[in-house]
Amino acid sequence: MKTNPDNPVLYPQERKHAGDYFSASEVRLANRNAGIHLEMLEHDITPIGMHYLLSHFDIPSVPAKEMWRLDIGGLVAQPQSLGLSDLESYPALDQAVTLECAGNGRALLRPRWPNMPWCLEAVGTARWGGTSLGQILAQAAPDERATTVVFSGADTGVDAGHLHRYERALSIEDAMQEEVMLAWRINEQPLPPQHGFPLRLVVPGWYGMASVKWLQKITLTDQPFNGHQQANTYMYRQSEDDPGLPVSRIRVRSLMIPPGLPDYLTRQRVLEAGETHLMGRAWSGAGVDISRVDIAIQALDSPTGEALHADLEWLPAEMSDAANDRFSWRGWHHTWHASPGRYRLYCRATDSAGDTQPLDARWDRAGLGNNAVQRIDVWVEEQLPRLDEQ
Repeated sequence: MKTNPDNPVLYPQERKHAGDYFSASEVRLANRNAGIHLEMLEHDITPIGMHYLLSHFDIPSVPAKEMWRLDIGGLVAQPQSLGLSDLESYPALDQAVTLECAGNGRALLRPRWPNMPWCLEAVGTARWGGTSLGQILAQAAPDERATTVVFSGADTGVDAGHLHRYERALSIEDAMQEEVMLAWRINEQPLPPQHGFPLRLVVPGWYGMASVKWLQKITLTDQPFNGHQQANTYMYRQSEDDPGLPVSRIRVRSLMIPPGLPDYLTRQRVLEAGETHLMGRAWSGAGVDISRVDIAIQALDSPTGEALHADLEWLPAEMSDAANDRFSWRGWHHTWHASPGRYRLYCRATDSAGDTQPLDARWDRAGLGNNAVQRIDVWVEEQLPRLDEQ
């Protein structure tokens, strides 16, 4: 079948990096998707409506819970067609998992790759309920030749001229890890449509692109999977001709709840001098714990916003107890005795594998994996106006 080469969807123009202004397309993406409000980092478990969401295409219309089936086939001796009640008969798995989008921080890079314009809000920690994927695959009796497990979602669309359903793959070794799960509950509730109802994959420790929503089919194969969302989009690349490295596990990161009060439009912060409680969360991939978080407070020149000193003095934050769940973030806090002036606040995490956040973002052509240290500028006033005086 021939298609019209003038069709801008199937034959798009070359995508180019952008400067400071967001396009109408990026604004539409931002209105469709949702990030956590950073003040919600106070919660160990993110409320469902505050957990970040990225849907590549339309939220699909799926069969009613009673009619829906998950098909498992390919290189297996016992193909399966399972309903949700069948899956619920397997031993339950319940775990808190921090999921983060691989594009988190993309909008902070310059030049910027046109895409979902995440700043730092593409993260959340939910308690997922379901069952282990490994035991479901074992029931299907994989052939010894099987090396790859392909997960097919119900969401379909066009990306960079490629018409496809959203699909991702894991090696059979990664898919059989005990923490990888088929989930039908979030925070003790059935999955809502936007989170993948009735069933989704959750791959703890990996960036969110691996956790396929609206799961329909699982296929085992002995071939590498070269689907668009595997081979083209989620690859670390330094340049256009770079073959790239696959995006997989989450890089170490910490985030701070912006202190003080916000300006409505700019979200710039102002706070009153005195004891200020700084707090946030830190996490890393592959189930690696956070060993420390450090804070730096840099004085700025008020008229220009330039640093008054270049060197940063890093101070250790106090860590909360280690999370009960290996793949969940960890809390931290620090007390700052703020005096009047303008400041830039930094937080930097180090995990138990020795990986530390870089101060500046490492370049990636698509803005992936940016785990640079967070910066928050604040104005500290001797005293803020009292609401009853206005």
